[in-house]
Amino acid sequence: MVGIILQDNESIDKALKRFKKKYERSGVLKEFKKRTFFVKPSIEKRMERIKAQRRASRENMNND
Repeated sequence: MVGIILQDNESIDKALKRFKKKYERSGVLKEFKKRTFFVKPSIEKRMERIKAQRRASRENMNND
């Protein structure tokens, strides 16, 4: 459960912004989207492989 405690003299806009940031970082929405439909294990493995390749290429680009 994601929640924040309002600070003294904090505007609603600022509190909402803090909540949204905390909510996004917690991964709740990502997890919800992941569970809404079934992904075959073979496709899941393929997606993980592609993710790893992208990550490796990004790291390789940063090292150059």
